[in-house]
Amino acid sequence: MTEQWTISSILNWTRQYFSSKGIDNPRLDAEVLLSHILGKERLYLYTNFDQPLTAEELAQYREAVKKRVMRAPVAYITGSKEFMGLNFAVSPAVLIPRPDTEILVEEAIARLAANTQPVVADLGTGSGAIIVSVLAKLPAGKGVAVDISAEALAVARENARRQGVVDRVEFCQGDMMKWVSDDKFDAILSNPPYIPDSHIAGLSAEVRQEPCLALAGGADGLNFYRRIVGFGAEHLKPNGFIAVEVGINQADQVAALADTASRLAAQAIIKDYAGIERVVVFSLRP
Repeated sequence: MTEQWTISSILNWTRQYFSSKGIDNPRLDAEVLLSHILGKERLYLYTNFDQPLTAEELAQYREAVKKRVMRAPVAYITGSKEFMGLNFAVSPAVLIPRPDTEILVEEAIARLAANTQPVVADLGTGSGAIIVSVLAKLPAGKGVAVDISAEALAVARENARRQGVVDRVEFCQGDMMKWVSDDKFDAILSNPPYIPDSHIAGLSAEVRQEPCLALAGGADGLNFYRRIVGFGAEHLKPNGFIAVEVGINQADQVAALADTASRLAAQAIIKDYAGIERVVVFSLRP
């Protein structure tokens, strides 16, 4: 790369280079990385396509391209990811927020909208995308964000600060609901690890760079759902609910975990925009 490169020429070169390396969405990734380096929106790349890049910009972009070819996820390179229309900080300490999880957040917000001051728990909060988005949309709400990773909680706290909800969230380091709390909640939300352990090695190189703690769900992928269903009822208010994201073909299995002993009933299964059953909602049995 030399100082003669323009926005247009460097994007074209990178698209071809990424394609040759088997990178999915080569043009999009090139644009997102260059926008990040330039500190501009992607539209800027099209309206200023003949703008030459400085030596410093080229050097930074070269490093970003190198990381992407090594299969670092774009969000880890840029340090950010959009979710629910909000910009979230991300790092290799947290799972990258995905559009599928927006279905969980939208369902929770709809169910909590009539509550004057909802109290919400987010188990395995990671980046805080779920709890922060819910509280950003429900200004009277309060929440607890739990994660076993101190590094993840630091990212979640930063995102809560960015979105102006940090004063309404309590951050707790612990293993699911195993923190000292007798609190009861209007909603318990979670996108827990749900990939069967034996499937981890077959994931894409990009996904395997995300925290294994946030991916591996035990032999059948259902370990964390069993725990949530097992203890959830004692932490719910009378009209409260539990909503969890599930993997493909897991919804019926997760719903079936609710039994008389759990004091929960599977109330609804919500499909995502692709028609995949993505969220299971539990409520207390009558």
